[in-house]
Amino acid sequence: EVQLQASGGGLVQAGGSLRLSCATSGLNLDDWTIGWFRQAPGKEREGVGCIRSSVGSTYIADSVKGRFTVSSENAKNMVYLQMNSLKPEDTAVYYCAARGPLRPRVQCARDQSEYRSWGQGTQVTVSS
Repeated sequence: EVQLQASGGGLVQAGGSLRLSCATSGLNLDDWTIGWFRQAPGKEREGVGCIRSSVGSTYIADSVKGRFTVSSENAKNMVYLQMNSLKPEDTAVYYCAARGPLRPRVQCARDQSEYRSWGQGTQVTVSS
């Protein structure tokens, strides 16, 4: 059974940093893609980034490009979302999700509809 657990959220001032972690089990990260998504109050869930490091594939949404990075430690079954220069508009519940197993060379997926396994979210609140 594929399981994911996001952690690392919290309250931070604008301009600060947080690193979110996604602990995965029941899958091999070499064959899966992990996506990060967020949902702010009253808004639809949106994609933040994704990674499939075994094929050198990463994606960061334009809204956070230059501030957020996605990385993974496949041997530890961990995926990270490093968030720098946080803004109040980054306030949201952040989720990680998994898609796979995938054929070789398949890039990470940006569309949340392609993800079938979701973890519980972690709240990120950025104060102004």
